Amino acid sequence: MSLPPEKASELKQLIHQQLSKMDVHGRIREILAETIREELAPDQQHLSTEDLIKALRRRGIIDDVMKELNFVTDSVEQELPSSPKQLICFDRQSTLKKTNIDPTRRYLYLQVLGGKAFLEHLQEPEPLPGQVCSTFTLCLHYRNQRFRSKPVPCACEPDFHDGFLLEVHRESLGDGTRMADSTTMLSISDPIHMVLIKTDIFGETTLVASYFLEWRSVLGSENGVTSLTVELMGVGTESKVSVGILNIKLEMYPPLNQTLSQEVVNTQLALERQKTAEKERLFLVYAKQWWREYLQIRPSHNSRLVKIFAQDENGINRPVCSYVKPLRAGRLLDTPRQAARFVNVLGYERAPVIGGGGKQEQWCTLLAFLCRSKGDCEDHANLLCSLLLGYGLEAFVCVGTKAKGVPHAWVMTCGTDGTITFWESLTGHRYIHKPTNPDEPPVAEQPKPLYPYRTIGCVFNHQMFLGNCQPSDAVETCVFDLNDESKWKPMSEEAIKSVCAPGATTSLPPFPPLCASTIDASVTSNEIEMQLRLLVSEHRKDLGLTTVWEDQLSYLLSPALASYEFERTTSISAGNEEFQDAIRRAVPDGHTFKGFPIHFVYRNARRAFATCLRSPFCEEIICCRGDQVRLAVRVRVFTYPESACAVWIMFACECAP
Repeated sequence: MSLPPEKASELKQLIHQQLSKMDVHGRIREILAETIREELAPDQQHLSTEDLIKALRRRGIIDDVMKELNFVTDSVEQELPSSPKQLICFDRQSTLKKTNIDPTRRYLYLQVLGGKAFLEHLQEPEPLPGQVCSTFTLCLHYRNQRFRSKPVPCACEPDFHDGFLLEVHRESLGDGTRMADSTTMLSISDPIHMVLIKTDIFGETTLVASYFLEWRSVLGSENGVTSLTVELMGVGTESKVSVGILNIKLEMYPPLNQTLSQEVVNTQLALERQKTAEKERLFLVYAKQWWREYLQIRPSHNSRLVKIFAQDENGINRPVCSYVKPLRAGRLLDTPRQAARFVNVLGYERAPVIGGGGKQEQWCTLLAFLCRSKGDCEDHANLLCSLLLGYGLEAFVCVGTKAKGVPHAWVMTCGTDGTITFWESLTGHRYIHKPTNPDEPPVAEQPKPLYPYRTIGCVFNHQMFLGNCQPSDAVETCVFDLNDESKWKPMSEEAIKSVCAPGATTSLPPFPPLCASTIDASVTSNEIEMQLRLLVSEHRKDLGLTTVWEDQLSYLLSPALASYEFERTTSISAGNEEFQDAIRRAVPDGHTFKGFPIHFVYRNARRAFATCLRSPFCEEIICCRGDQVRLAVRVRVFTYPESACAVWIMFACECAP
């Protein structure tokens, strides 16, 4: 790697300053004298360079210097593959640490310099060294770039000290290779989406706050550097309550040649807000008119689940069409069915509600859903619909009810041959819809629906919204000819586009890309398996039973677990014959084999074991008594994007009759 002469001299000067600050020369002289005194033999006339370096390394001097100079991997994780960039070490009062810098691009360096007033953790004791404690993690998304901070212990003043290097460019104008100037950057209205996640000692995640940071004030600041105090508000029912404050510093790199006046920046932001507010007002007027026309068709439509707006985690009403957008998974997911499996293994959790009174509505933005790795049925349906649209399918989110009138959301795809397929985002199951004809005589055989859905009020995607105006909203009798306006009342696509198209308004959160899993499937599988063996042995010991493990039998269970996951992903069963043949060969004649497979979407071995014991059949295997009892357990972790995983466990035993 070669540096320009001015950069090389700047780098040398920075290193020299740091060495002087640490008094490295004095420490080297002390160690040199000590080494000559203690280690140099009388017949030796000089000390070699290698001997001196060994002495410095032994006393930790070299490690200290390297650590102070920040020649270590930075904690910022840019989770998207990027083009090769020139490596420059830039340490200006520890502002910008070692990272990949492309000198032809413009960057925004965002530092989080601690937090305060997280009053919920006012009484939180100081964690002891090595003690497991609840942590905060800050997740960021900006223009297809995602970052994650180091976890810090939850406290009233959490010790956030992280830096994130955000690349600022505008490829949509065809000048992605040019360095953006102040005027160009002022027209980039994408905010920085910040999501704060709390992880408890059991690994359970909670969404604490979701904040959209307007960063362009730095364009009007002196030297392109500014400091901000960001107040984070709670989510859902607590969206009006402050949860804490973050101290943030923004810095442009390379420094701006010409900064804008603060008045120009404020005027631009005000114009954007005014334009967005006007578009949203016009859409609201149109939506009210559409709803009045919909009720005129049939007054009973008032009771149908026709969802035009939905509240996000910050309590802001957004058009439902803005929650869906074609999303490409790159090389992380290969097929639509694999995408359905990925969405299925993300955790399901209804929005928390204080007190009774039914379900709390909260549709999460995609970043909040992915960072928390769990959400409600609407979050799953929106993500699955977005992925299926990315695969080129005609997909819609359906809003209706399940049994007992419970509100629910699922996904529907329309084939070119007219086939209607329902996708249940919480389970990954697919159902072909064949409508029944209510006018047929009672003796006529009607297709029996296998899906759990009862009624449907509307369907939507990123471009269309259609209200069900058929005489009955029962799913089994619905005809999904979406072009027939006597059955489905459409909204104006232009009206939807005015507020939901990318870049249409500054209030729309941009969609983040998916990130590859950081979980090592083999290592995690082994860890969980070892923990389960220990838990089983302890459980049997408490019952006065000894435990003998059969490693070969454990290994033979692997094909079955792989087959189960393959079937969940593809709906095709394969490999069962080989598994059964191997088990017959492994189990001696006259001995009995019992196996119990079970599936989880979390990696907590103790929690999984407690769940397994609640199954009488599994408990019978774990607590098996008799002659020559041999136990086996196999764990197989299948990883998916966003570090989601499917965990398959099989307990088995063989024993003499």
